[in-house]
Amino acid sequence: MSGRFNRDPPSSASSDSGGEDTVAPQMDEEESITDHGEVEVTSTPNSPRPPSAGPPQTPTQGALRSPRTRRQRSTSQSQPSRSREPILRGRRRTIYTAGRPPWYDCQGQLVEPFVLTEKHHEEAARNEYNFDHPDAFDFELVAKTLVRLKEGKKVEVPIYNFVTHCRETKTKTMYGANVIIFEGILAFYSPDVLKLLDMKVFVDTDSDERLVRRLQRDIAERGRELDGVLKQYFKFVKPAFDYYIAPSMVHADIIVPRGGENEVAINLIAQNVMTQLQQRGFKLREKLANTNFGMARPSSLHLLPSTPQIRGLHTFIRNKDTPRDEFIFYSKRLIRLVIEHALALLPFRDITVETPQGIPYEGKHIATEKICGVSILRAGETMENALCEVLKDVRIGKILIQTNLDTGEPELYYLRLPKDIKDYHIFLMDATVATGAAAIMAIRVLLDHEVIEEHISLCSLLMTEQGKR
Repeated sequence: MSGRFNRDPPSSASSDSGGEDTVAPQMDEEESITDHGEVEVTSTPNSPRPPSAGPPQTPTQGALRSPRTRRQRSTSQSQPSRSREPILRGRRRTIYTAGRPPWYDCQGQLVEPFVLTEKHHEEAARNEYNFDHPDAFDFELVAKTLVRLKEGKKVEVPIYNFVTHCRETKTKTMYGANVIIFEGILAFYSPDVLKLLDMKVFVDTDSDERLVRRLQRDIAERGRELDGVLKQYFKFVKPAFDYYIAPSMVHADIIVPRGGENEVAINLIAQNVMTQLQQRGFKLREKLANTNFGMARPSSLHLLPSTPQIRGLHTFIRNKDTPRDEFIFYSKRLIRLVIEHALALLPFRDITVETPQGIPYEGKHIATEKICGVSILRAGETMENALCEVLKDVRIGKILIQTNLDTGEPELYYLRLPKDIKDYHIFLMDATVATGAAAIMAIRVLLDHEVIEEHISLCSLLMTEQGKR
């Protein structure tokens, strides 16, 4: 479900999971749509771009477009971002402090980013650039980003710095979620964006309160002068609200007066969202635990041959009286065999080599050069050494998934993956698989990073009946 209100999932390709994940659609200097209220009739605000040659359009007829050069895309944040890891590190212990709950059930053309030219920077410094006109927003990028998030795909959202009026070099990694919050002063302006929203909420606020908030924000956080803020407000901000934002109120499903102080309205919206989530069903672990045991073994499941040696190794690791050092030794032997067996399932190609005696030999060579091991922490780390012993210079990634004690559902806490992981064959490693909830989430993470499903192999030492389904 996507709409206006959500639980905030941490994004984590760069180990970021703190903070609030909202998608900002614009390079905008006004507060969000929650900070607008009164309607007054004024003249049409001037666009920061050249005027359009065709007949004028009203906001209800569609998004206003002006002929312009390709724009550079950007999104908004008030201050330069600083990546904060959800990790507390001690001498002997590492504690992960935030997790991402399940976001799943049981692409587009490139657009040049919108940035200011040198002339625009000079105008912005004099508070003469109109950041509140629709032409200052990249609605194509907004729609593309929301579509990918609704599909559960990973997106890299540019970060805009309001102090320098420039896009930062870092981007914010975001994922799809059960509920997605999308907010912005012109959130209802574009028809393409409107049709992606399941619930549309307009939060109305008194105009004097909006002005006070803007003064506090721009002076305290953005280092601007009082006269400049007032000049920009009366020249650009208020006319933009009267002409573009207030008319879009007709598209709202819910209008909340008094802004964030209206707890009754906010609670009603939250209850409606929770009801929708319960109806759609996101309790994965319970469903997995009740899987039908009569189902046939999937064709994609491959077991080690039940040879006397394999059964002998299982005897050691299943015996409750086996000493710890022997348990570790025989487990490593069995893990090595599992990895070797998984390698045999990869595609191979024919190759001819010459022996030292000058005799040609018809052999095989693995058809892919890119193999990556991804361990599901913590049990998966026990299989890393075996993979490194078999494959020289193999790359290793990590995913930490733990169970939320309140909900009983798995949550993604941390991940570290190669940037080009979509080009790899993946050995996903977890020593034991019970319900399979953690493995499903890990596979979903890899799919979100555009890894081909057929390139993912789950390697495990022990699996339950539910886990192998």
